[in-house]
Amino acid sequence: MLAHLLTGVRGLWASAPPQGPTIYFANHVSHADFVMLWAALPSVLRERTRPVAGADYWGRGRLRRYIGEQVVRAVLIERDAAARQGDPIQMMGDVLRAEQNLILFPEGTRNRSDAVLLPFRSGLYHLAQAHPEATLIPAWMDNLHRVLPKGAIVPVPLLCTVRFGPPLQRLAGESKVEFLDRARQAVLALREDAVAHRDDPPEVLEPQPVSGAETNPIATPSSEPGDTA
Repeated sequence: MLAHLLTGVRGLWASAPPQGPTIYFANHVSHADFVMLWAALPSVLRERTRPVAGADYWGRGRLRRYIGEQVVRAVLIERDAAARQGDPIQMMGDVLRAEQNLILFPEGTRNRSDAVLLPFRSGLYHLAQAHPEATLIPAWMDNLHRVLPKGAIVPVPLLCTVRFGPPLQRLAGESKVEFLDRARQAVLALREDAVAHRDDPPEVLEPQPVSGAETNPIATPSSEPGDTA
């Protein structure tokens, strides 16, 4: 509940939340990102949704390891390929095969540049190709760069909105570059200014109630290979 109390996080949906295995992919600007996206989900989805995070951060230290493994049940990926003991796509696929969901940040690292959204790395493409049964849901998070400013320990009270778009459909014969560009555009289309000026706004864009959540406004590490948080 702390994430809701401090930021007023809410989720807006362009269509009904999917019920089967789902890959949520979003912009990445703040240490608080996966906590806020996770908190914006309806409780029934939150219970079976796991963020992908860097093992070099969340797997070290008693407290961080406890939070990563027990609280948010993150899928911990080694960002150093030489230190990996398993295939990241296989590890994430195990979650989807168990009828659970994933939270990914395809930019691969927190966006500290002036660009609105960094180019997407290839992890989302390979995962989507390996698991055509998974629904792909783009999301955009507003104000997260102000929720947990650099160097802050306690989040700044602020309204945070997570917009969930319609499912991204796979296209036959689409190349990796084409898919990643289309996925990136789907995320950009959910920005507040893009939605406000759209000629054909979604017919349904309503907040979904979230109850019973206990989240912690904790920092996520910068990400490298594997699109981890």
